[in-house]
Order: sequence, then structure tokens, then C-alpha cells
Amino acid sequence: MPPFDGFQDFVRVDVPLAPQVWFRVGGPARFFARPRSLDELLALLDRARQESLAFKILGGGSNVLVRDEGVDALVIQLESPFFSDVSIDDNVIKVGTAVPLTALISQTARAGLAGLEILTGIPGTVGGALRGNAGSRQGSIGQYVRRATVLDASNEVHVRERDDITFADRSSNLDEPVLLSAEFELTHEDPESVVRRMRRIWIIKKENQPYGHQSSGCIFKNPAPDVSAGALVDQAGLKGTRCGGAEVSDRHGNFIVAHPGAKAADVLRLIDQIQQRVWQQFGYELELQIQVW
Repeated sequence: MPPFDGFQDFVRVDVPLAPQVWFRVGGPARFFARPRSLDELLALLDRARQESLAFKILGGGSNVLVRDEGVDALVIQLESPFFSDVSIDDNVIKVGTAVPLTALISQTARAGLAGLEILTGIPGTVGGALRGNAGSRQGSIGQYVRRATVLDASNEVHVRERDDITFADRSSNLDEPVLLSAEFELTHEDPESVVRRMRRIWIIKKENQPYGHQSSGCIFKNPAPDVSAGALVDQAGLKGTRCGGAEVSDRHGNFIVAHPGAKAADVLRLIDQIQQRVWQQFGYELELQIQVW
């Protein structure tokens, strides 16, 4: 009997993942599912565990590099209305983790709620932003979180209050298998002022970072609060370096562009070359910020 017999209406087999990730490279998922409710998600995870099949959650695909051989697992994408609801009550906004971060920022700005505009230009979904404490020099998403609703390894739903959540530099202790929703507490402000700040941040980022598909978010974590991974790559003279179809962006050293025809193996070789050069020249071990599947 196939592992997901009875789930055919929302589980597919051998689904290409390249169209789902920003790099536009990589092989297929053995199984791919978009559950339409919490009940469907729970049933799906129960079946995966019964079959001893690993699962991965795919958000916006901006921080994922899929290997050329693909993923021998169940890949789940939470994008139905159930996982992307947004509600505002005074200065508190509750949002599903499948919501694109850009959409959340725009909606809060229009509602006259300030805070999240500092994240303008950061790709991905709310779930990925929470897990990795997405941020910029102005601050990070974690400082605005009131609570998060999560699904633990036993398929139990829990609400984690702010005092129980730790946010650090591009990381958090939100390590449960699935993040379902979060609440943010923001500040009332004139919508036009918030939107103006958004535009200023966007203009600066657009000038200094590659945007659009065939790239991803930042490849490496900054090795220290005052040490930029991008600056190290730049100082090592690696901007414009190519491995096959993968190239270090000439705009920002912490981005890799996958040109048409590139393979995931090209990106991985280039990552390895960057890590070796930066270690040899500066003594820093660059840790990946993206996930490699």
C-alpha cells in the first residue's frame, strides 16, 4: 500500500522543488503536500511517522537550497487560508505562519502599526522569519512577538508565551517541528510615516542586494555582531567568483546568484570555496544561514 493511500487529494508524488525555491535549482520531493486544515496536517504527520518518513516544512523557499538528487521525504507547504489568516485587534496582530513577511509588513503599515517595517526587503514567510529571528541593523522580528502557537513532536498544539521564547542573532528556540501562528504587539503611528520608512529601507536594500528569483536570502550568518559575512567575502576578493552557473553577487558578497542552467552542486561548490578562502585569510568559519536539503 502506498504510504499516503487515502491522502491523494492533497499529497503528490515526485514533485519538482526547483519552482518552489528562490534558487530555482534542485531535484524533486518524494512526496509533496499542501494540507488545507490543522486536522489534515495532523493526519498527514501521523501517517508520516507511521511510515518512518521524514518531513520538512517549506515556506517561501527563500532560504532553502535543494540538492540535485532531491529530497527523500514528505515536503509540506502551509499555504492554505487556514495557515495564512491575519487579524488585527488594536495594536496586536495575529498571523498564520504561511503569510509572506512582505504582505504582513504592508498590512501592518497600512493599519498604522509601526515596528515590522524594519524588516522591509527580507524575503520568506512569517514562520521562517520567526524561526531564524529575521532582522536588519534596525532590529529583528523577535522583539515584537507576544506569543507563538506551535505543534510539537507529539502532534500537540501549544502556545508559547514571550517569556518562554528566546531570540538571538538570526536564531530562536522555536525549534518545534511546525510553527502555526504568532501574535505581535506593535505601536500605533501615522500610516504615512510608517510607509515612508518602508520605502526608504526598500530603496537602500534594492541598491545593495540582488533581488528576484535565481538568488536567495543571505547565505551565511554574520560570525559576530560587528563582523559582516558579506564584508569578509568582499575583502577576500570573491565578488563575481563563479562555479559553473553559480556566482557570488557583485552587489553583495553574502548573496549567490544561480544563473540559468546552474545546478545545486555549483552553489554548494561555491559555498565551500567561500568558506575555505575566508577561513584562510581571516580565520572566521562562516556558518550557513540557508538550509541545504
